[in-house]
Amino acid sequence: MSQPSTFAIDLPDALIKRARDGHADAFEQIYRRFERPVYTVALRLLGDREEAQDVLHDTMLRLFERIASFRGESPFWAWLRQIAVNQALMRLRRRGTVNYSDEPPEPELDAGEQLLPPAAADHALLLRALEQLPANTRSVIWLYYVEGYTHEEIAQAMERSLSFSKSQLARGTRRLRALLQEPDHVTPVEEERRHA
Repeated sequence: MSQPSTFAIDLPDALIKRARDGHADAFEQIYRRFERPVYTVALRLLGDREEAQDVLHDTMLRLFERIASFRGESPFWAWLRQIAVNQALMRLRRRGTVNYSDEPPEPELDAGEQLLPPAAADHALLLRALEQLPANTRSVIWLYYVEGYTHEEIAQAMERSLSFSKSQLARGTRRLRALLQEPDHVTPVEEERRHA
């Protein structure tokens, strides 16, 4: 991937060793530390709380099965996050979500075009707007902007074409920008400015 996650949780080597040795309390500690971040990644990719909970459980099961393969070459969270992303993408593929291949590809974003206008910095508004996007589109946006995947990596992970990733990013970014500019998404500060 092109950029590492900015989110990190320190995990002592001794805790990983205890988990490798099969100590249930070590797995419980790891679960508690990573429950929320894994769930959040799954929720952002899938947009469904129940499926995100299932991905959390599947990811932790894979962790239990694969802890011996973790060699510490990357941060633990990066390794675990990749398992969670893979689990979420498997569900997305199985879901058979909308196929946009029949639609003409939209032009890519201009070099200077940003994901969000400066006035749309409110995190809660952004998350609500993301939830309104189709699952494929939301997943491409999340993988590209948050997880740092390239279009090639997204296409491979989602078993789609390169143009699919690019068109979903362009379409989704424009839709997201439009959603954030709708009156329902206006913050109290912006509303105050309008009436001043």
